Amino acid sequence: MKKRLLVVDDDPDILRVLKANLELYGYEAAVAGTWAEARKSLDAQLPALIILDLTLPDGDGIEICRELKRTYPKIPIIMLTARDRVSDKVLGLETGADDYIVKPFETLELMARIKACLRRTQPAEEKLVIGDLTIDLKGRVVLVNGAPVDLTPKEYDLLCFFAANQDEPLSREFIRKSIWKDTQIYSWSRVIDVHIQHLRQKIEKNPLDPAHLITVPGVGYKFK
Repeated sequence: MKKRLLVVDDDPDILRVLKANLELYGYEAAVAGTWAEARKSLDAQLPALIILDLTLPDGDGIEICRELKRTYPKIPIIMLTARDRVSDKVLGLETGADDYIVKPFETLELMARIKACLRRTQPAEEKLVIGDLTIDLKGRVVLVNGAPVDLTPKEYDLLCFFAANQDEPLSREFIRKSIWKDTQIYSWSRVIDVHIQHLRQKIEKNPLDPAHLITVPGVGYKFK
């Protein structure tokens, strides 16, 4: 079932773009240009997450966030705003927002933050089954057709990262920032590609014709 997200922003262009992108990434997107419209949407159906602009024509985003957290404490909120001062971010997070992203923003970054919020606020799955592949998230064990596969810690982290972003083309830079974080990897390094090759050899029936870890020319990789 698609997760329903509610976007509250007074800019119709942002609403249109966000709705299109969220639906492209497999979410159901409800949009509201005012706090009054958002209330009606919440009364009709509660979302899994709310993306809330700080500046609305009929209410202050900080106060609205407080009210939302009082009424719906389990629904995560990502504040979306043009205010980039540290004091604004601190105030937003202290108000109860789960994350804070400044306009203009990259779609890929917003999607990653949405997934992170949903993972933190929803019960974690103990096992993830994808075709012939089983990932035991609690035990950090990977099975292919029921047989255990010996992965290095980095290979396991990389596989879980791909599994959490199924069917999304991921650039090498995004993979590096997500998995290798502060580790310096030069542009000419093939460390990511080498890890992908090793993973294919361990989880694919035919590493030369992979069913899961697919190369996306000019972009990077995606997991099917």
